[in-house]
Amino acid sequence: MDALRECVRVSGSLRVCAHVLGGRGSLYACVNVRQHPVAGCYIERFLDRLTPLNKDVERCVNITNTEQRDEEGTVSEVREEPVLVEPNVAKKANSIAKPPHLVYSPASPDASPPPSSKDPVKYGELIVLGYNGSLPNGDRGRRKSRFALYKRSKANGVKPSTVHTTATPQAVKAVSSKEQHSISYTLSRNHTVVVEYTHDADTDMFQIGRSTESPIDFVVMDTVPGSQSSDETQITQSTISRFACRIKCQRTAPYTARIFAAGFDTSKNIFLGEKAAKWKNPDGHMDGLTTNGILVMHPRGGFTDESRPGVWREISVCGNVYTLRETRSAQQRGKLVEGESNVLQDGSLIDLCGATLLWRTAEGLFHTPTSRHIEALRQEINAARPQCPVGLNTLAFPSLRPRAASSAAGAAAAAVVAAGAEEKQPWAYLRCGHVHGHHDWGHRTAGDADARECPMCRTVGPYVALWLGCEPGFYLDAGAPTHALTPCGHVCSEKTARYWAQIPLPHGTHAFHTACPFCATQLSGEPGYVRLIFQGPVD
Repeated sequence: MDALRECVRVSGSLRVCAHVLGGRGSLYACVNVRQHPVAGCYIERFLDRLTPLNKDVERCVNITNTEQRDEEGTVSEVREEPVLVEPNVAKKANSIAKPPHLVYSPASPDASPPPSSKDPVKYGELIVLGYNGSLPNGDRGRRKSRFALYKRSKANGVKPSTVHTTATPQAVKAVSSKEQHSISYTLSRNHTVVVEYTHDADTDMFQIGRSTESPIDFVVMDTVPGSQSSDETQITQSTISRFACRIKCQRTAPYTARIFAAGFDTSKNIFLGEKAAKWKNPDGHMDGLTTNGILVMHPRGGFTDESRPGVWREISVCGNVYTLRETRSAQQRGKLVEGESNVLQDGSLIDLCGATLLWRTAEGLFHTPTSRHIEALRQEINAARPQCPVGLNTLAFPSLRPRAASSAAGAAAAAVVAAGAEEKQPWAYLRCGHVHGHHDWGHRTAGDADARECPMCRTVGPYVALWLGCEPGFYLDAGAPTHALTPCGHVCSEKTARYWAQIPLPHGTHAFHTACPFCATQLSGEPGYVRLIFQGPVD
């Protein structure tokens, strides 16, 4: 530091700043030379005095410009200033290796954190199909449209241990104890099999269900297709189990995730009554199914544009794989599938009989576009100024996530903004794909919304508003949003639309149909999506 003080004392025209870089004790010096004809000698003297101080000293001579960090953490560039340096000194200064250009910005909430030993290990995420980025009432607490599974600070997994085949005192104690996990299989009034579970230090357990009690990590309610407001999401009777399923993740690489039917209640027990499907396997272990069952489908080829739909299977309480029952709640189980397992892979679908979840691995999410990327695509489309081919007014997709108004004045302002956005809202004829602004003419028959005639090609079909799909977990690639799913009008990339248009999702007790992942509306027509035709500005 004496060299630094001397440099400052010798030349008052030098602005010298130095600070210690964290963790190494090395010195980073930034010298800005201003209007001094012989300033080069002071730079040389400063560097010569500074070098012996530390072998790890990093020298940075910034002659043309300097950078300053603003309060938000971003790095901004300061205007260049002319300087005078002796030629031989400038040549030597330029030969010094400069550090790489620093780019810093605050991490976005949806961006994947850079790998670090201090960052928690992320097993993956569960995304509820039918919600376009968030629940209609907003994501709150344990109830949200997207759940992230991180490595716990302490393992809470369990594994089977002792089996009691009769109502022994040990079995009664295991069931009544709130510190002991157990599964009870009631075979008859006088015969119950109790399986004790002990702590497993190698796994983390996460439970999913409709219950809001503490054992449930992720609360999932029934999904109403096409619902966009809280008034439309009222369920008279839910078909999702209160303790639907549980997922066990290996705490060590490769962090394998396995799914099991049923979850432990507040007493850490799972009860399978007399009417539940249950049996004893050839190896002597008990197993069973829940009332409405937990169905899983693993796509063939992973979650890519080249993958194909897999076969829906049912997962048992012990994690075995079976073919589907004749109906969702039939007591007769399907056949055991030997060559398949309950290991979740990127793109696996989990159906809870009322809601379907998409499992995305941490590696899969790393290659998935983020909300920031989708927002950039929206702005790129709007920057192209697409126009209505009839009204010639400029069209624009609305913001992905409008903020809720917190006051009466805010609500009034939001209403004005919404009205302006509605005027620019893109609409499309789903038979041909021509994009227009909103208009009320073109009805072939009164009151038939599906019989609108396109003024460009005279094709008759549905005429709906277009909404950008903003849940990035549903995207297969980062392609431009050029296709719309029918009949809801959610816009996404071509590969994403093609993938979801071929995935059959469980519906009711024994039916399957394709549906939009952003709103759960059943897809119609063939192939279930349409390529959009935008018209550019005439000027």
